[in-house]
Amino acid sequence: MTLRTFLLGACSALAFASMASAETLTIATVNNGDMIRMQKLTDDFKAKNPGIDLEWVTLEENVLRQKVTTDIATKGGQYDVLTIGTYEVPIWAKQGWLLPLDKLGDAYDVNDLLPAIRSGISMDGKLYAAPFYGESSMVMYRKDLFDAAGLKMPDAPTWDFIADAAKKITNKDKEIYGICLRGKAGWGENMAFLTAMSNSFGARWFDEKWKPQFDQPEWKDTLTFYVNLMKEAGPPGASSNGFNENLALFQTGKCGMWIDATVAASFVSDPKQSQVADKVGFALAPDKGLGKRGNWLWAWNLAIPAGSQKVEAAEKFVAWATSKEYTNLVAEKEGWLNAPPGTRTSLYANAEYQKAAPFAKMTLDSINSADPTKPTVKPVPYVGVQFVAIPEFQGIGTAVGQQFSAALAGQISVDQALKSAQQLATREMTKAGYIK
Repeated sequence: MTLRTFLLGACSALAFASMASAETLTIATVNNGDMIRMQKLTDDFKAKNPGIDLEWVTLEENVLRQKVTTDIATKGGQYDVLTIGTYEVPIWAKQGWLLPLDKLGDAYDVNDLLPAIRSGISMDGKLYAAPFYGESSMVMYRKDLFDAAGLKMPDAPTWDFIADAAKKITNKDKEIYGICLRGKAGWGENMAFLTAMSNSFGARWFDEKWKPQFDQPEWKDTLTFYVNLMKEAGPPGASSNGFNENLALFQTGKCGMWIDATVAASFVSDPKQSQVADKVGFALAPDKGLGKRGNWLWAWNLAIPAGSQKVEAAEKFVAWATSKEYTNLVAEKEGWLNAPPGTRTSLYANAEYQKAAPFAKMTLDSINSADPTKPTVKPVPYVGVQFVAIPEFQGIGTAVGQQFSAALAGQISVDQALKSAQQLATREMTKAGYIK
């Protein structure tokens, strides 16, 4: 054997030994743009952590939720890092399914996380997930239509102002509708909007003893206002419209106002995607003067399941992907407009980001005005702004959403929708043992 052959063999053996000792993290994530971008940038993580390999399981949102929920509930242990929403975090933390994230390193700067986002993914003062990006909701409106009608949008409008303005800027002959709001049934579609709206009207899903509250006047006020407003100033077929349908209507100039997720701001402001990009203004979600605005709070987060056998490596990845350094990496590679929004105070103090994203301040103000621990005017036994953080909510929320969508479509009356909602919610909450 020559010396060269011996050295080559030794190097190969060392390389094999290094590969064999590398730890592979399996990461379950959602197939949206920000997460796809993260996967493309993980060479940075691998360079800093040469002993850790990454295996991605990338799924559509509903499939991801189903697979991850099944795995964690059965302690399957397939995944070391999970992508989960603000809805799941408090439920799973209470079940003991998630590990507290108290070892993300001194440089992580947990106090830089926006308080509203942080509180929604914490329990007993401990962080149980790290936010990758966050959002609230706000008013997006056509400044040109407001100017033509002699109207000025306040930074913090009331629902009465919104209703009056919507009627004044509606021109059905030209297919311009004063307001577009979610009507498609689903706990994350029309009920996300209507639950947030109802908070501002003084309504709540349940009282302190978990009794459903759809038979109370605050819910009747909410649903009556919503249905009447959409009949007078909304587009036809609104009961079939969710986020994507309303986005398309707004971008093609058919909506005077749209109240929806703050992440939509970049879409409606982009001249490559929106015909009204240079005409869009932003305002906080409306209120009724009761101390709560009709805006929600959501984040996609990274969490570590209690069953993971690779906790230390998982903590390193979560810390990297949700750090200030990662934000800077995205800005360097993709531009500041693509930085993950809605999680860190430092991003909104960054002059370069403010210049790239003219809606940054309104987004921050919207997020900061939502409080998942005190979402309603009256006291409630739950957390969550546009959802109730209990496992049963997905089913109940979608069933109630079907009743409210039918009321919007004119198939049943508001009173019938509320009566059915009260009955089905009471039945399910009794069956689940909340109501004794």
